[in-house]
Amino acid sequence: MNAHQHNHPGQQPPAPQPLPGVDTIIAVGSGKGGVGKTTLAVNLALALAKLGYKVGLLDADVYGPNVPLMLGVNEQPKVMGDNRIEPIEAHGVKVISVGFLNPGDKPLIWRGPMLHSIIRQFLGSVIWGKLDYMIVDLPPGTGDVALSLIQTVPLSGAIVVSTPSDVSLQDARKAIEMFRQMKVDIVGMVENMSYFVCPHCSHEVDVFSRGGVEKTAAQFDVEFLGSVPLDPNIRQASDSGKPTVLEGEESSHAKGLFEFARRVVERAEEIKAQAPEGVIQIQ
Repeated sequence: MNAHQHNHPGQQPPAPQPLPGVDTIIAVGSGKGGVGKTTLAVNLALALAKLGYKVGLLDADVYGPNVPLMLGVNEQPKVMGDNRIEPIEAHGVKVISVGFLNPGDKPLIWRGPMLHSIIRQFLGSVIWGKLDYMIVDLPPGTGDVALSLIQTVPLSGAIVVSTPSDVSLQDARKAIEMFRQMKVDIVGMVENMSYFVCPHCSHEVDVFSRGGVEKTAAQFDVEFLGSVPLDPNIRQASDSGKPTVLEGEESSHAKGLFEFARRVVERAEEIKAQAPEGVIQIQ
């Protein structure tokens, strides 16, 4: 049975339903893989928690669920009565991921309808409680999972992550167009692996041609949220399950990530303030 057989001809899919108690839902996407999208999503969620917000992190990257590894968590969520799932708590953030349910190296080979159902379950059956921010880590590209998310809950906005290379930017432009077509506000673009600082002489090297994301953001009339350097410390911290922002805002490695998080908060507030009159903000 294909995904379209659930609706009668001409019948609209049900409208997205707000998540009770969740104030702001931000998707983090990218046109292609390998640009550090999950690293930024995880550090963003933890930075927001460090700044005093109540935060949830939904790992919707079902094909490459790396969030559990980056957070150093490998326990299974508890299933409560009524098939409600209790999210795992890591460093003050509530987290859910397919990686908790399907640990190890076994791949998930799923078609569209199954993806739609797991996204709906992660949104509706998880006991999120009261959250200021829910950060959703999307798979790379413009496929089924992003579509399911947008159809299930009203997104407050989307962040597009790209490196400055032309190949990455070409795909990032597609991600921007997808969110625009789906009427999702774009919080902004962030340039990851922007430049490399030599640990010996502090000279900055533009590995991927720095500045390309800022130019693209201007071209598409999208906010530029800042740049994060290509920093071995960020990679090591992610691999060891202790993301860089846990070092605190004083750390030279975490500084750019906290600046990025603060810009996201500013932009989320701006988008909310621009919501048309008569739109009820869910508190």
